[in-house]
Amino acid sequence: MAGLCDGRTMPQIATVAEIAEALIACPSVTPATGMVFDCLEQQLAPLGFEVTRFIAGEAPDGPVENLFAVRQGPEGSRHFAFAGHLDVVPPGEGWTTAPFLPERRGALLYGRGAVDMKGAIAAMIAALREIPAEAGTISFIITGDEEGPARHGTVALIDLMRERGQIPDICLVGEPTSVNRLGDMMKIGRRGSVNIFLNVEGVQGHVAYPHLADNPITRLVAMLAELDAVVLDKGTDWFQPSNIEITDLTVGNPAHNVIPAKASARISIRFNDLHTGAELGACVSAIAEKHGGTAHPVISGEAFLTEPGPFSNLLADAIRNETGLEPELSTSGGTSDARFLKDLCPVIEFGLSNATMHKRDEAVALADLEVLARIYRRVAEAALSSPGTQRR
Repeated sequence: MAGLCDGRTMPQIATVAEIAEALIACPSVTPATGMVFDCLEQQLAPLGFEVTRFIAGEAPDGPVENLFAVRQGPEGSRHFAFAGHLDVVPPGEGWTTAPFLPERRGALLYGRGAVDMKGAIAAMIAALREIPAEAGTISFIITGDEEGPARHGTVALIDLMRERGQIPDICLVGEPTSVNRLGDMMKIGRRGSVNIFLNVEGVQGHVAYPHLADNPITRLVAMLAELDAVVLDKGTDWFQPSNIEITDLTVGNPAHNVIPAKASARISIRFNDLHTGAELGACVSAIAEKHGGTAHPVISGEAFLTEPGPFSNLLADAIRNETGLEPELSTSGGTSDARFLKDLCPVIEFGLSNATMHKRDEAVALADLEVLARIYRRVAEAALSSPGTQRR
């Protein structure tokens, strides 16, 4: 596999496992550019896809490469989109073999990105080979910036698609949603996420003369205690309760006999669709102000739900036919780029088992790659032929 990512033209690969190996062999720690996108384009172009690639953003969050590929169906036909990312998290130390040198050992394929989510992208490519262009329009929405800040990836792709008027009817994101077995869970929504940076200014002074100082720690601790006691909600039919978590507390005071001038903290709120990031930011800001502090919210994404219906039904049918499992419809877990794509069209996430994602010796079952490709093929075929899956 060493020659698959050396910049040379690569022949059309026969199996889903070989496609996955070729993608894994291209190092693509976020933000990703270059050869891994070459590899994907070499697979899509011979299948009739018009491929657009562009770079967005600058350091430190970029540059990021993005790819939008579309194979146009007959005029008026439905448009089904696959979405995903080619960037991966840093591999870390302690791998049994080199993380970007894919290796098959027994029934597993090892390498960074095998699960999250180059294996799923390989399955997407293998799936569409058997779908004729006459069936409808199919597109790929692929970024190199999902594992990072996600500022110059899928957001920029959405802008491009809107400019061109190429909006999908529905979109399937290949995130690793399965838990114990391939097919046991799909994600029909995600909680929103907001990080809020809290600061309290005080007056520095000697601890023996507290009346001449103003200790910001005391006020910050009271602020955090009030925030920790807040109950945002009790959950909904599809979402768990929203939660506030204190994730950092910083004073940076090296002296034992000095009252510091400033204290800071950070909280993270994962919230369901009863709230918006702006509303939560305003609520926390009011509490911070009461204690003489300030709050700076940074919203990573809003909560969303793709209501159970035609889209989730056809995906469940495909999973059931290939695995015999009845998938759980879930909104658990962290965020994904579905939080942006939901503004375009209904979106659901489904992919491989997430047991080894982001871990050392990340690995995917070779058999699961084959099954996932067949599921994706069934979903795409059904989505292109079913009027009930058209956009909202």
